[in-house]
Amino acid sequence: MTRRSRAVRGLVTLLAALLTATAAPATARANTAPEAPADFVALRTVDPTILQEMRYFTPHNFVGAPVDGYLQPVCLLTRPAAEALHRAQEELLPQGYSLKVYDCYRPQRAVDHFVRWAEDLDDQATKGEFYPDVDKTRLFEDGYIAEKSGHSRGSTTDLTIVQLPALATRPYVPGETLVPCHAPQEERFPDNSVDMGTGYDCFDTLAHTLDPRIQGRQLAHRLLLKNTLEGLGFVNLAEEWWHYTFKPEPYPDTYFDFPVSTASLTTAD
Repeated sequence: MTRRSRAVRGLVTLLAALLTATAAPATARANTAPEAPADFVALRTVDPTILQEMRYFTPHNFVGAPVDGYLQPVCLLTRPAAEALHRAQEELLPQGYSLKVYDCYRPQRAVDHFVRWAEDLDDQATKGEFYPDVDKTRLFEDGYIAEKSGHSRGSTTDLTIVQLPALATRPYVPGETLVPCHAPQEERFPDNSVDMGTGYDCFDTLAHTLDPRIQGRQLAHRLLLKNTLEGLGFVNLAEEWWHYTFKPEPYPDTYFDFPVSTASLTTAD
C-alpha cells in the first residue's frame, strides 16, 4: 500500500468514527463528572423532617453488600424533586405520617454493580428475602435489573410512608435468616413503614402498585402515597409501589456518575 493510500484510508476511518459518534442516541448520554450540577441538593437541607434509610449504603439490599458509589447515607436529588417532596411532607405531617426515602439519586457505577451481581448466578445469598419466587436468570428479562436507571438522572426516588411517632428499627445483621419480602408484615424484616403489602425492593408481582391481590389497609397505604405524590408532579412506576419520578425532569437524557456524598455537591449544604 502506498503512503498516499494509507493516508486516504486513515482519513476514511476517522470520518467513519466521527459519524458513529455523532449518531449515538442522546438518551444514552453519560456524565462522569466528579461533581453534581449546581441544582442538585441534599434532601435534608430542603426538608430535614423526611426520614432517610439509605439501603444501598448498607448490606441490607438485594446485592447483600454496600453498593458502589454510596459514600454517605444521604439523599441527593435535583432541587425541583426535593422541593416537591417537601410539599408532600407538608401534606402528610398533619395526617400523622412522614415520608421515608430508601434511595434517591443513584450513580451509574451503582447500576453497573447491580448488573454484575445479576450476572453472577452463583450468588444467591439474598434470594430468600428479595426474589424468593423468581429465578435469578430472569432478572433482566423480567425487568428487575437494567443497565440504565432513571435514578441516575437525579429526579427519581424510592420511598414509603411511616406513621408517627416513628419507631426505631433494629439493624440488619449480615447472615441472619431471611424472610420473603412478600410475607405478612409481622414476619418480614422489621421496617417502621406502614404495611405496603411487600417490603422494599421486592422482586415480585405483588409489588406492582395496583396488583389486585393487594387490598384493605395495604392498598389504602399505597394509594395515600400515590395520590399525594402524583398530585405534586410525580409519576409512579407501575411495577414498584415505592418508585416515583418528578416530572418534568431537568436532566431527562443524562445519566450521572458522581458519588453519593455531600462532597459531590457544587453548592454549600
